[in-house]
Amino acid sequence: MKVLPELGIGIDLGGTQAKGVLVTQDGVVRRQVVMPFDGGEAASWKAAVEAIAIELRTAAAGQPYTLGLSAPGLPDAHNTCIRWMPGRLEGLEGLVWAELLGEDRVPVINDAHAALMAEHQFGAGKGCRHLVLLTLGTGVGGGLLIEGQLFQGMGNRAGHLGHTSLDHQGITGITGLPGTLEEAFGNESVSRRTSGRFQTTLALVQAYLEGDTFGTWCWLDSVRKLAIGIAGFCNTFSPEKIILSGGIAQAGEALLRPLQTFLDVYEWRPGGLQVPVTIAHFQEYAGALGAAAYGMRA
Repeated sequence: MKVLPELGIGIDLGGTQAKGVLVTQDGVVRRQVVMPFDGGEAASWKAAVEAIAIELRTAAAGQPYTLGLSAPGLPDAHNTCIRWMPGRLEGLEGLVWAELLGEDRVPVINDAHAALMAEHQFGAGKGCRHLVLLTLGTGVGGGLLIEGQLFQGMGNRAGHLGHTSLDHQGITGITGLPGTLEEAFGNESVSRRTSGRFQTTLALVQAYLEGDTFGTWCWLDSVRKLAIGIAGFCNTFSPEKIILSGGIAQAGEALLRPLQTFLDVYEWRPGGLQVPVTIAHFQEYAGALGAAAYGMRA
């Protein structure tokens, strides 16, 4: 059995800031840090990541550690860099992080995959061998844990569950598929879905809570489509849990109550088998924690 290092450093590169954690293998966070940067220029975000790495190495105080990194995009086959992320973070594609940070190895994973790893190692999915995580935010992303291992698939693109088609006649999404779950539920499409009445999911949920008729219909229609997608994932992967992460998941019971009602209609439950749906334990530092967890095991 592989002996895990006592400490893991995880760094999560976002669009406007980088976050880092120093965490023990049993989930105790020793240090966390956030470093904003200006725009997507390479020099700016590279400097932020390097500064975080220096601070967390110092905090490790000479103890052995591993270092992992999460970022948007698709990693290469060996998880050494992001090989595909067009249009964002200039200079990210092809950057070998081990070389930049002066480490023997820096395993790199997609940010949604990192959120899954955080929940599996330290959070709502601890102890599970089969998990589906959905990130509900600007779009809809996700990750798959199969037999206790992150499943990345060929080209490391597995887990992009938001790009599952629910309606063959719907609007075509960024991957070329029509009527995707991302279009049905992501924050980016709220205005289109509500005839311009609502610009954010937060405003739509608030209208639902206040009893606004049109807002209620739009929100419940979106949640119904999410339930259909989740029921399909249960049939395909048969996970022990579905974990909901991201900003929209913070709607809490306003999301979970109607979602469970729709799942009572759509989920196939042979022999009474039912997949629990829960909100992720981690939010703000999920990517950094997941990068650390993956780094410890890679």
